[in-house]
Amino acid sequence: MKEIIISNNEAGQRVDRFLKKYLNKANSSFIYKMIRKKNIKLNDSKVEPEEVLKINDVLKIYLADETIDIFREKKSLVKTDIHFKVVYEDDNILVVNKPVGLSTQPDMTSMKSLVDEIKLYLDAKEKNISFTFKPAVCNRLDKNTSGLVIAAKNFETVKQVNKAIKDRYIKKYYIAKVHGIVKNNLELKGFLLKDEKKNMVKIVKYESEDTKTVITYARPIKTDGNYTWLEIEIETGRAHQIRAHLASVGHPIAGDKKYGRKDNEKYQVLHAYKIILNGLENNLEYLNGKEIISDINEREILSNCK
Repeated sequence: MKEIIISNNEAGQRVDRFLKKYLNKANSSFIYKMIRKKNIKLNDSKVEPEEVLKINDVLKIYLADETIDIFREKKSLVKTDIHFKVVYEDDNILVVNKPVGLSTQPDMTSMKSLVDEIKLYLDAKEKNISFTFKPAVCNRLDKNTSGLVIAAKNFETVKQVNKAIKDRYIKKYYIAKVHGIVKNNLELKGFLLKDEKKNMVKIVKYESEDTKTVITYARPIKTDGNYTWLEIEIETGRAHQIRAHLASVGHPIAGDKKYGRKDNEKYQVLHAYKIILNGLENNLEYLNGKEIISDINEREILSNCK
């Protein structure tokens, strides 16, 4: 018999969904059969699949340890160096400064990612590995874009931060160096069309079932004759939005090999430098109104704008 005391990382999930993660090699029919036969109990009582787990609930699985081991694949953490810098951290969230060249999520071009580094960092720091939950990032940056990424330490924080981002309560600001002279504020609106085969997007004027609305605001900070430094706020957060939107109006980001022009920059000069949190509820209300600014001297971006 296995006894599991539900922590804040597991709370808020349905019993059947928790079990599918915990017994991750078992099929659904086996899990529902165990519930039906009362081999799964919650607080020593019969449990229904749709019941929602609460903190300090006691879930008991009446199976032999050997049987549980057969249906449970334990995934080890990817060993890697830590390349990010911590900008803000508390019991619920971790905000880090992602360097250029590091993928946010594992992909086909890299076995290691920011997600792997964050899991390793929190495991070493807190030794608080959940039965089913692993720290998750709530916003993504392109591999060659640097700056702030929010990671959630528990399930409730993932839900709330993702919802606040979706509802556009969380504001995200970037600094970019672009080709050409921008004298006035820009308010860019259009529709983004993605080419899956090329992993590229383009901005079009007309909406269709294949497009997504994109809204980008840009404010010029400084020009040096051939380039302009912009502060950018995105109202919608689409893949490659900033890069494609600025390129569509004749101001591609310096160093952008996909949407830009040839120049001397090794990487695209785009840095997510500020996040303002809002729209969070209950135990996360304390974060509303919090402004988090990265160590922008990593790319010497703002120092070049003064």
